[in-house]
Amino acid sequence: MALPMVDHRIVPAANCQANSQLPEWMKHEELTGTTIMAVEFDGGVIIGADSRTTSGAYIGNRVTDKLTKVHNRIYCCRSGSAADTQAVADIVSYQLDFYGVQTGEPPEVKVAANLFREMCYDYRDQLSAGIIIGGWDKKHGGKVYSIPLGGMISHQPVAIGGSGSTYMYAYFDKTFKEGMTKEQCMEFVANGIALAMVRDGSSGGIIRLACITEEGVERKTILGNELPCFYEG
Repeated sequence: MALPMVDHRIVPAANCQANSQLPEWMKHEELTGTTIMAVEFDGGVIIGADSRTTSGAYIGNRVTDKLTKVHNRIYCCRSGSAADTQAVADIVSYQLDFYGVQTGEPPEVKVAANLFREMCYDYRDQLSAGIIIGGWDKKHGGKVYSIPLGGMISHQPVAIGGSGSTYMYAYFDKTFKEGMTKEQCMEFVANGIALAMVRDGSSGGIIRLACITEEGVERKTILGNELPCFYEG
């Protein structure tokens, strides 16, 4: 079924004289330089992210929600430019709604992932967007797709992204195993993001988690005083 034609060209904002009068930290682009993660389990997916948004060295928002709903059981985890990723998520959400009206059925997770892939690839020179898509559909169950900078797409049972992901690979390699339960996956994601937040200066705040299954979406927030604690050297 053909998707609607949407004019989603991204036009750079014009430079203005007033911008030169702003403090230096206000001239930086807002980035969700970040830690995002998703993992499949039998019955659904767990997605998670930290909540810090930065503008240069300035923390613009400590409690950003980087888990963005694009359809009833499909979410994306956003890293990169906050403006870019929000715009892309809004466009994909519109297209998925229209797709559902045309087909009379909820879209599959891979349909959403390919819409993100198309946007991120077509505008790879203008966008700063690394996205993980996680969701559940009745045909394939829980699925996770990763779209790093540049617009490549890959299906993975577990995916990590953002600046904090560089601190997670050893934990990821040692801890992940196939066949984990929902509770084990929740702990796996929460501990991984908490580890990255300790080391990565662009990640911080609180941890937001979501469990997406056939029954719906269950959200959970881990506050700063509840974060898992690790040796910090």
